[in-house]
Amino acid sequence: MSNPRVVIFDVDGTLVDSQNLIVSAMESAFEAASLALPERAALLSIVGLSLPVAMRVLVPDATDSQIQTLVEGYKSAYFTLRQSLGSAETSPLFPGIDAVLADLSAQPQTILAVATGKSRRGLDKLIEGHGWQGLFFSGQVADDHPSKPNPSMLSAILRDTGLDPDRAVMIGDTSFDMDMARAAGIRSIAVGWGYHRPETLVADAFVKTPAEILPAIDTLLED
Repeated sequence: MSNPRVVIFDVDGTLVDSQNLIVSAMESAFEAASLALPERAALLSIVGLSLPVAMRVLVPDATDSQIQTLVEGYKSAYFTLRQSLGSAETSPLFPGIDAVLADLSAQPQTILAVATGKSRRGLDKLIEGHGWQGLFFSGQVADDHPSKPNPSMLSAILRDTGLDPDRAVMIGDTSFDMDMARAAGIRSIAVGWGYHRPETLVADAFVKTPAEILPAIDTLLED
């Protein structure tokens, strides 16, 4: 393989639009915990964080017991909704993403990876639902790492691939993704269709449509 590179994707808000599933699961979790539901914008603002961290951001005054109740309630509701409707329905691809993944996977020098706040079970179900088996060489999840923006996930991907940071790029929709990339010393591409406002994203490149992803990668990781 000539000068390999690794392209790392966030999942929710970058590859798939799971906001309705996330909000519905949050509604169930907060109802079960008898706590007031934050506004939708607040719920989406924490997408990408590990669940305990996300719940603490949403309810900073909650007790540890309440946080645990929220986390378990969210997991249960999320699982139930996904089981009843399927991953393709509850987490559909953003238009154009399938073509981007197909083009990248066809490049012999490009390795694909994922760094997500999802659980291992959640990522595996999503991969199964979209027929992505074998697509991602490395999949790093919240079960095994500190929450974003800690660079642990990206460090693990670099170890898995044996590549240096200057041969990697992180693609995501949140400030957590951009901060994580910066902490790991790798380049970043912010997408404009996700859950954080574009003006809050400090990245090496910004794309408004999936079609712009490939040229941005080539520019940042030019041989």
